[in-house]
Amino acid sequence: MHNPVSFPHMTINNDPSPLQSRVVLITGGARRVGAEIVRVLHGAGASVLIHYRNSAGAAHALAGELNRIRPNSVAVECADLVDADAADHLVETALREFGRLDILINNASTFYPTAIGETTLAHWDDLMASNLKAPFFLSQAAAPGLRTQRGLILNIVDIHALRPLKRHPVYSIAKAGLAMLTRSLARELGPDIRVNGIAPGPVLWPERPMDEDLKREITAKTALKRHGTPQDVAATALFLARDAPYITGQIIAVDGGRSI
Repeated sequence: MHNPVSFPHMTINNDPSPLQSRVVLITGGARRVGAEIVRVLHGAGASVLIHYRNSAGAAHALAGELNRIRPNSVAVECADLVDADAADHLVETALREFGRLDILINNASTFYPTAIGETTLAHWDDLMASNLKAPFFLSQAAAPGLRTQRGLILNIVDIHALRPLKRHPVYSIAKAGLAMLTRSLARELGPDIRVNGIAPGPVLWPERPMDEDLKREITAKTALKRHGTPQDVAATALFLARDAPYITGQIIAVDGGRSI
């Protein structure tokens, strides 16, 4: 029989509430992948400020659900991230509600096609604002509070930051900028603040109608031959928040191997 291998320097966090006393601000946290990240981090003990723009009903329903589990642990705040004062307002709200800020998750994103010849300046400004401009200025506004807590910025990027999505050039350009923002901020804000990204692949189909044959084609291009789930992204966010104190400036693809 082989002797069991031991790893004397490896510790596994078995704490049922590893993020207890931590405070998370997440943009676009009311629905879809954002809502699953909220549930998972809240389940690990964090208090959360959920930002939303149009999804008031979903935001308040999610907050109510989680506050019934742990009272006064979730708050919601509406803001249009395009507004000049949105970043400062959201950070101030988190500090007022919970007294500190440990994790900023830039999740909110605008996504739609921009065919060459049909793209307007308004399309460009809209996609750049939500996917790149807002994460930068939110990170800047959050940096003093995060530095105090030796915190984390987590950007939800996209595998199409490196491999452009056909008919979506402006979105792909904006996400490529977010990937570079992730690495740049890791250099600018270290050693006190870690900055990482998650690049999801096919984990959730767009809300607009999508051809079933195209879904099968996309799934077939993954190494695992299946699509993922929002839980896969949320689990990666929990790993980076809980178990990765020496990881910064990295973007983890959660894509079933699609990017290879």
